[in-house]
Amino acid sequence: MSASNAFEEIAEGDCDLAEPFASSISESLRAFGYDLPSAIADLVDNSIFAEARNIWIDFNWDGENSSICVTDDGRGMAEKEMLDAMRPGSRNPLDARDPKDLGRYGLGLKTASFSQCRRLTVRSVRKTDQKPVTRCWDLDFIRQKNKWLLLKSAWEQSEPYLARMQKMEHGTSVLWEKMDRIVAGQDVDNQVHENFFHQRIEGVKKHLSMVFHRFMEGKNRLTIFINKREIEPWDPFLTSQKATQQLADEPISLFQSTINVVPYVLPHLSKLTKKIHDEAAGIRGWNAHQGFYVYRNKRLLVPGDWLGLPFSKEEHYKLARIQLDIPNSMDQQWEIDVTKSKARPPDALRKDLKRIADLTRSRASDIYRHRGKVIARANSAPHVYAWDKKVKHGKIFYAINREHPLVKDVLSNSGAGKSRVNALLRLLEETVPVAWIVMNNAENPDQQSVPFEQSPPSQVSDIMREIFEALRRSGMTVKEALHRLRTMEPFDRYPEAVEAFAEAIQAEEKK
Repeated sequence: MSASNAFEEIAEGDCDLAEPFASSISESLRAFGYDLPSAIADLVDNSIFAEARNIWIDFNWDGENSSICVTDDGRGMAEKEMLDAMRPGSRNPLDARDPKDLGRYGLGLKTASFSQCRRLTVRSVRKTDQKPVTRCWDLDFIRQKNKWLLLKSAWEQSEPYLARMQKMEHGTSVLWEKMDRIVAGQDVDNQVHENFFHQRIEGVKKHLSMVFHRFMEGKNRLTIFINKREIEPWDPFLTSQKATQQLADEPISLFQSTINVVPYVLPHLSKLTKKIHDEAAGIRGWNAHQGFYVYRNKRLLVPGDWLGLPFSKEEHYKLARIQLDIPNSMDQQWEIDVTKSKARPPDALRKDLKRIADLTRSRASDIYRHRGKVIARANSAPHVYAWDKKVKHGKIFYAINREHPLVKDVLSNSGAGKSRVNALLRLLEETVPVAWIVMNNAENPDQQSVPFEQSPPSQVSDIMREIFEALRRSGMTVKEALHRLRTMEPFDRYPEAVEAFAEAIQAEEKK
């Protein structure tokens, strides 16, 4: 390409930018606060609005010459549409828009791209056109000429990265080069630099799987590939889990539009596998992801926040996640920013949101604190639980339940060693590391193990048998002893294991 004649000048009237300041203004377009994941998400927004069913994101490592290309199989653009798309500020944010439009200011393609690179090349083809159309903004070229000169073809070294478009009847490719804010000073042969580049890829993958998860689910779903590997959606509400509680959804009318709110209370960790529990923690962890999830046209804007309501993110509310859908006609009322990563609810909505949040947080706290077990403790035989909470002289302490069937059986049959067993139990009670437990739980709230986690089934069965035999020696029938096992912690967490044990006992009784 010859840079001297393969361009068209965007006139002052076309882009509303004064020509003598083209260089300085183009540089200012780089300061909108995007990070890499949110910038790529902005490109995906455009692909979705173009009705793409597949999006390919290719990260090409080449040190300082690395590039990123986002290609979709959407409807593509004709030449006039391309020019409009490349013009800075091509849309008035107050204009009425297609309800499915995920953009707002007409800046996303340019500002998202310039936040990460100095050269933006776009190539697009429509099914009805015979050949693709290409345009390129090169900030160094603009700086050199100090004019808004939009190049009409790609630089020669850019062509290999646009090769995917050669096989497509319709679609668009967006290519980022000169990525000074991502790979400046990085050496292609430096393994540390390359590893850091690939870590960024992982961050983009997690962000996209979260932001666009509703597009990637169900019929006619969107498929996103990163370096040829399909990414999976991240469902923050664990809707596929039986133990997830969906509370009543509530449509709220405001400003001649409808906001739909659906509260969820996620399962306690004891109801989830370790893999699902770890995945559900999301990018920022369980505590950080509690709160409202604000969506606009199914696109996630806010991934868990109490939206300025008088709540803090506390451990015992971490199971509360609330889906909130707004139409794109309410962007101004919700103060949606250019990067589409922040939102603030209108004052008229705050009372309703607080009421819904109060209910959801209360339910979440009940699940987290095992209120069902607290009730059971008050109504069940005291020996079902191994530990008791007691108060003495206004101080709380924890004691081993001497009426627990296994403890009681050991004490009854210890003979001369009974005093030693009692001394051991007393030592354990007096040295419960409460402060240590509280500190570790505060620092790593999602790393507390559950009873018998990763223990072989045979070990669980052996302990159940010891307790079962102790119950039988206390005078219980087989049926009574098995019933007591079903309500005893921690076996109440493992009903399948108890039923398997019960079947084995019943089979033994029949012999």
